[in-house]
Amino acid sequence: MRTRALFGALAAAAAIAASQLAAALLNLRESPVLALAQTVIKLTPGSTAESVISVVGKNDKPLAVISVLAGMVLLGAVLGRWWLQRRPLALAGAVVATGLVVAAVLSRPYGSTGGVVASLLGGATLVAVLHLLVREEPEAEASAGVSRRTVLRMAGAVAVGTALAGTGGEVLAARHRRRRALEKVRAALKLPTRRVAAPAGTDLRLQGQPPWLTPNRDFYRIDTALTPPLIEPEDWSLRIHGMVERELTITYQDLLDRGLKDAWITLCCVSNQVGGDLISTTLFSGVPMKTLLDEVGVKPGADALLSTSDDGWTCGTPLSALTDGRDALLAVAMNGEALPVEHGFPVRQVVPGLYGYVSATKWVREWEVTRFADFEAYWTQRGWGAKGPVKTQSRIDLPLRDVAAGTVPIAGVAWAQHTGIAKVEVRVDDGEWEQADLAAVPNDDTWVQWKLEWDALPGDHVIEVRATDKSGYTQTAERSDVLPDGATGHDRVAVSVS
Repeated sequence: MRTRALFGALAAAAAIAASQLAAALLNLRESPVLALAQTVIKLTPGSTAESVISVVGKNDKPLAVISVLAGMVLLGAVLGRWWLQRRPLALAGAVVATGLVVAAVLSRPYGSTGGVVASLLGGATLVAVLHLLVREEPEAEASAGVSRRTVLRMAGAVAVGTALAGTGGEVLAARHRRRRALEKVRAALKLPTRRVAAPAGTDLRLQGQPPWLTPNRDFYRIDTALTPPLIEPEDWSLRIHGMVERELTITYQDLLDRGLKDAWITLCCVSNQVGGDLISTTLFSGVPMKTLLDEVGVKPGADALLSTSDDGWTCGTPLSALTDGRDALLAVAMNGEALPVEHGFPVRQVVPGLYGYVSATKWVREWEVTRFADFEAYWTQRGWGAKGPVKTQSRIDLPLRDVAAGTVPIAGVAWAQHTGIAKVEVRVDDGEWEQADLAAVPNDDTWVQWKLEWDALPGDHVIEVRATDKSGYTQTAERSDVLPDGATGHDRVAVSVS
């Protein structure tokens, strides 16, 4: 029975390799495995997704793919055990599994006949290898003229073929070629941007504290795309429709011709826990979204913009946040260079003061001017709040470990995008709150670094921070989870002084 399960798992691996190789040869934008993994992500409840992210962090995407692959191999093992005594059930299982993969492929924005063909080839390979390897016990095998040694040789041949197919898929995969070609196009773009450095006085330059300006390579990334869409600028367009006076479709060159505006903006993820690092600051360059909305003419009664990504992800944004004068942009560049592919190249949205799940659509392709009452976007379908204003927060970056007695800097960042930070206060061991010094900021749409000199005495201590924004609101100490609209509570760290 164990041998049959092993051969079944091998059959599933061969099926995966065959479908991946077919996807590469057919130049598919998304393989059946990725389509199935994306579907699993889409069907995962918001609370479950948040629990997974809180445990595995930025490894959630690899984990999703590995989980799907492991599930497919496990299914193959079960079918291998059933193949002799319960063959009709095993065949039905193979057919149902193949049908689910086909359905996942067709449900995706990139679904195609080629994807169906690759899926069916995988299913056929699964059945063929099961028939080839899973046989009767040795006595029956011998009477049929098939020895155990022969079966093991066939299994070895399948294993080698599977490995070669997988390697061939990697080598031949059109996606890798497209990615390399797209990076060349991206590097060659001549955008009207400038060399970027942090504004004077914004960075306290304390050893161990993250810089005020986040390099592109370190900018946090949270999205649902297992592989980012690869879109050439000349192939990109944005359709604007819905509750508008006149529909409009614009191209990448249309955006550039309108002229770019630079804006310092801090983006924050709603999944950022108290003291977390899912937050970054950069200089975005793009076209104000308000100018496009003014151009199409928003009809009375509309209160939302439903934006859709190239990969089908949807996002609902309050129209009021796009038309009140803040630097809400259709961005084409960050930190003085074209957007990295993982961050939305060629065009993405950024809206100061809103969490990314209700504003920061990457690879944006479509706008529908509408009403919140008429739709639910991707994350609001999963229990998250509809409008997602950023909550006033602060974080301790220093010290985070044991320190020597003496004068020690306590430092960190605070943010209340589009409201601004008025003051930051720190206390040690539940003592009196002391006001920290604030660094400079270019506007109210970014975080601010802060610092307080502490006379650290030997012993164990707990440091706590809170911020007050320019509206007069002071952070609550009450802890709440990130679901449904962002975490609350004071960041606290324990430090030992020797």
